[in-house]
Amino acid sequence: MSYNETHKIAESPIASAAPFQKGLALLSSGDEIRSLPGLGWNLLREDLSLPAAVLYRDKVLHNVAWMKKFIAAYGVKLAPHGKTTMAPALFSLQLDAGAWGITLATAHQTAIAYQHSVRRVLMANQLIGKQNRNIVSRLLEDPEFEYFCLVDSRELVNQLGAFFRERGQRLQVLIELGVEGGRTGARNSSSLEEILLALSTWRDSLALCGVEIYEGILDDELQVRTLLNRAVEMTRSFAARNVFDRNPVILSGAGSRWYDVVAEVLAHAEVGTPVEIILRPGCYLTSDAGIYKAAQEQVMSRNPVARKLKSSLQQAMQLWAYVQSIPENGRAILGLGRRDAAFDAGLPIPVLHYRPGQPAPGSVPNSWKLSKIMDQHAYMDINHSDDIRVGDMIGLDISHPCTTFDKWRYITLLDSEYNVVEVVETFF
Repeated sequence: MSYNETHKIAESPIASAAPFQKGLALLSSGDEIRSLPGLGWNLLREDLSLPAAVLYRDKVLHNVAWMKKFIAAYGVKLAPHGKTTMAPALFSLQLDAGAWGITLATAHQTAIAYQHSVRRVLMANQLIGKQNRNIVSRLLEDPEFEYFCLVDSRELVNQLGAFFRERGQRLQVLIELGVEGGRTGARNSSSLEEILLALSTWRDSLALCGVEIYEGILDDELQVRTLLNRAVEMTRSFAARNVFDRNPVILSGAGSRWYDVVAEVLAHAEVGTPVEIILRPGCYLTSDAGIYKAAQEQVMSRNPVARKLKSSLQQAMQLWAYVQSIPENGRAILGLGRRDAAFDAGLPIPVLHYRPGQPAPGSVPNSWKLSKIMDQHAYMDINHSDDIRVGDMIGLDISHPCTTFDKWRYITLLDSEYNVVEVVETFF
């Protein structure tokens, strides 16, 4: 079932003032996005209400193809983290490109994905609380839906076991291995043994399917490799004890920072049983000009497979805003703020300048930068002699896609001529 068949964008009271049209979706065919005819909108003609978040189609498709080649080179599988975009149309694009499933973080996100035809979810988190378990239980009534979540304590195993036994269901779980000072995850061998003992008493309602780690909280490659090797050894030990209820066993890791190291270590893991290696980066789809640009540069520096691809991930997301005021020398105020842009990992970066009516955007002077951001305004440092006017349009790169996507209900997809080819809806 297509995205259009499963969901329609709701009618909006601002439809006459803003270029959002009922029923638009991102349509995919293999690795190509087809344009819907007749929209006729163009960013540079001011057909969009600014500020606006945009995606560049060619760059999104490049990133999808790049990661597909990278994953294939290692013989592992991809379950991209959907919490980055929470855009079912983009989930469909990733699944059409061969993703094993979609990773999510909450029961609510899982339900949204299910409602939009995602039928395999790895919830890289613990399933806590009655209503969250009720959500998953209802989804599991569909025999075509495959779901996994994490356990990291005896207490959680006992809670889940009792809940799903009462409902006559069997929940698939992965043991999460953690590190001291990290987030969730069992820290030591005694905790792991407690988890295994608890699981043995709930085998009718809980199925142990593998091992999971999240290495993104670590800053040192040696620490990452140590954690990965621990996960491999733990999986090998558990397989020898015949405690897994799935064949092949799942071994999963990788955020968007160390995915190359995870692929390298896990792809060569020998655990004594068939294994499915599942990587979960999410930010690769759009990358950025900040923390993930820096992370990808490190990937390209250290990983020979990435270098052989002879290209890298491209930033596929930008924000556009008007120059709203030039109230004093050396300062322009943009109509964009915290409600529109990520600011947790660095302020947006001005990169393009366009004056309506000109042929095309140009680059901005190196001196232009944001110095402060408020709810709906951004302070941009400029020089007194710069050619900048109220009503000019500024294109800004971002750092951290996750906390930019979640500020937008609709994101336009542009071609290389700034024509709007689709509108992507998010569900945060």
